[in-house]
Amino acid sequence: MQHRIIVLGAGYTGATAAGRLARRLHREDVTITLVNAEPDFVERIRLHQLAAGQDLKPRPLRAMFAGSGVELRLAQVAGVDAGRRTVTVADADGVEELSYDTLVYALGSGWDAQGVPGAAEHAYELAGRSGALRLRERLARLDAGQAVLVVGGGLTGVEAAAELAEARPDLDVALAVRGGLGDWLSPKGREHLRKVFGRLGITVHEHADVTAVAAGRVSTADGRDIPAAVTVWTTGFAVHPIARATALEVTGTGQIVVDATMRSVSHPDVYAIGDAALVMGPGNKPLRMSCASGTPTAWQAADAIAARLTGGRLPATTIRYFNQCVSLGRKEGLIQYVTADDRAVPAVLTGRLAAVYKELICKSAAWGVANPTLGLPSRRRRVTRARAAAAAGPLGARLP
Repeated sequence: MQHRIIVLGAGYTGATAAGRLARRLHREDVTITLVNAEPDFVERIRLHQLAAGQDLKPRPLRAMFAGSGVELRLAQVAGVDAGRRTVTVADADGVEELSYDTLVYALGSGWDAQGVPGAAEHAYELAGRSGALRLRERLARLDAGQAVLVVGGGLTGVEAAAELAEARPDLDVALAVRGGLGDWLSPKGREHLRKVFGRLGITVHEHADVTAVAAGRVSTADGRDIPAAVTVWTTGFAVHPIARATALEVTGTGQIVVDATMRSVSHPDVYAIGDAALVMGPGNKPLRMSCASGTPTAWQAADAIAARLTGGRLPATTIRYFNQCVSLGRKEGLIQYVTADDRAVPAVLTGRLAAVYKELICKSAAWGVANPTLGLPSRRRRVTRARAAAAAGPLGARLP
């Protein structure tokens, strides 16, 4: 019998893991099913560009995986029963239960309103394609001089504010941050960020903890009211809620607890990658939710699954950081070099060269999904029945 592998989610991590598994394992020995709600691969790290009015290159998943051995199933994931090793999916034809021997959970994350009153009702988000398109349509209807407020001082918020200000210089674009602008950057990085924001005409509201969102304004903890015809919410991400409803061991935030090979610590037949997993990095610090973290976890999980099924050597690579790449519109950028555990060092790259660097990173991320072994030759290895049984283990068992 073929070993049944199901991958949930076709973002950067899920799509990469599915493709890499297809190149590592012999087609006669496994079936690889990739479940995703949308027919296209979404370049999530470019969604601020989409919202600003730019058109992104279509990337149909069926074309991406044609001839690879990966079967694409377009459906919503409705539930996971880790005890019975089943996934419930729903599409236009109804509800179906799929059985697996190995599950790769890569459902990722969405936007997080963080319980702030009015945020869910009045704010726009950039965590998914539908949200970016909704924001794009709203921005197109704004008249010159109207206020757009981006809430959140992380990478998503900074990139969104710069992109919108560059694309629509007729609008009054502002950024509200809980601390200081770019306070995670080095002094040189912060200085460059302020310089670019000043040139783009972006108003920055620092130490502004937004406590409520209403139509036309937001309120802050220190009593300020900031006008906003459109509020864009980028304060963080929340993981997909399905894992919390399973028997899998999860954290308080709903992330699946995994070992160094991305294997669930409670269910050895389940692997979790990307934003869905709590992955410890250098310094025993959790990796942040990002494409930079997610793609290496996909490589690690796929190689570990292949190794366990074929008797190969388990991967022992430590996932680390090298830099943070920030786009500041189409003509400016900031590359902040960091330590292995993601702390800023003095060195930065700025200006046009940084913008080109960031664009290359975005292109290589999409290329890497379609080329999950990075263009290197890969031998498809045979799966043995004994190895497949040992890799999954008996229902409900814990394996080392």
